Amino acid sequence: MPILFLVYWSLHAHLKAQNICIVLASYLFYGWWDWRFLSLIICSTLVDYTIGRLLGTEKHKRKRKALLWTSIVINLGLLGVFKYYNFFLDTFITAFSYSGTDIQARTLHLILPVGISFYTFQTLSYTIDVYHNKLKPTKDGIAFAAFVSFFPQLVAGPIERATRLLPQFLKQRVFNTTNAIRGIRLILWGLVQKVAIADAIAPSINDIFTNYTQYPSSTLVLGMFLFSFQIYCDFNGYSLIARGVAKLFGFELMVNFNYPYFSRHISEFWSKWHISLSTWFRDYVYIPLGGSHGSKLKTIRNIGIVFLISGLWHGANWTFVTWGGLHALLFLPLLFIKHTNTHTATLTLNKWLLPSIKDVFNILSTFILVSCCWIFFRANSIDTAIHFIAHMCRFDFEYITYLNPYDNQPLGIEYLFIFAFILIEYLLATKLIHIYSENKYIGILVDALLVLIIITGTQIGANTSFIYFQF
Repeated sequence: MPILFLVYWSLHAHLKAQNICIVLASYLFYGWWDWRFLSLIICSTLVDYTIGRLLGTEKHKRKRKALLWTSIVINLGLLGVFKYYNFFLDTFITAFSYSGTDIQARTLHLILPVGISFYTFQTLSYTIDVYHNKLKPTKDGIAFAAFVSFFPQLVAGPIERATRLLPQFLKQRVFNTTNAIRGIRLILWGLVQKVAIADAIAPSINDIFTNYTQYPSSTLVLGMFLFSFQIYCDFNGYSLIARGVAKLFGFELMVNFNYPYFSRHISEFWSKWHISLSTWFRDYVYIPLGGSHGSKLKTIRNIGIVFLISGLWHGANWTFVTWGGLHALLFLPLLFIKHTNTHTATLTLNKWLLPSIKDVFNILSTFILVSCCWIFFRANSIDTAIHFIAHMCRFDFEYITYLNPYDNQPLGIEYLFIFAFILIEYLLATKLIHIYSENKYIGILVDALLVLIIITGTQIGANTSFIYFQF
């Protein structure tokens, strides 16, 4: 990346050359996994660029709608074949087997292209917004290709809207030292979350979820909470790194997480978790279905559809659909008491810089409910998730609940990192501190500390890929 950085900014007077540089780097980055996957992203790019141009000149309503559906069918068709074909085929065969009908069908041996769910939704947002006249179609094919394939967020988001990111490829970019320093800070903070927390606790979580029948309830509860931190630090860590790298190249990506584990109910949680995806479903699925307008029954239907599709988006397994369905069920009580849009502001603190007892109770109860739902997200099957919960509910607790599988010693520094992380998140969420220090010397000290933590994290954990790469 240093070479790319130098070449890119040496072309600062040539916008087209900078965009070509980004496209080539992005294709090289993506093709590194498997060069054959490039054909899919290039296909989506060409399809939506062409349809966008046609929508810009077509005035006939029926033909415009046909163009929109062409984009939707092609993009979701590619996603469906590579990600969901075998899943739906196996489900179909299993369903008919219950009636005594034995169906012989051949599954496809396909490798899931990395990030296909992310860039498919990103490029679809362009076509949909052009169709609704929220965005003028671009005539710059290079800029559009850079928008679709932008390497910092290509494989795991954030899922950027064309209305927000595409215009940044169409205007001159000037190197800004302050933004570059802030980008490095975001990268370091993201690496701390990934390396020192998510990767550090990954071996323990894998062991607990694999051998859950051998452990007491206290260990399973520990594993459940550890996974809550692993998936958050893994995914948020990537999002921070993506935002940081984008800043180095003069771009601003959206904030994808807004301290979700300090939410006071499920509705607030989903306004702060994977924001780019939740707002995508809100704007392109929930609102077109009618949103909260109409009868209460239709609103419930719309919420159920969004959460079930959201679960399926994460993976071709009924565990993800169940995970989405559980969140829909947790959301519904708030709908009946008209509580869905409350508590979205910053926590109110007392003179001891602590939230109220009511807020503490709501935060802890929401975190526990979310953590319980994560069991289905983490499990390989619904049966495994149910058995895990059943073992967890035996309530056989032990003083030393778990020993690290690597050295047969109780977990130590990983807990220290998690507790420190919770404290820092709390201070950031309540705006008592800011990630960008105005004091140069404090900034240097913080950066040095982050580097030290990252180095320490590499010594105690496993080197694992980002969880959301599989989606």
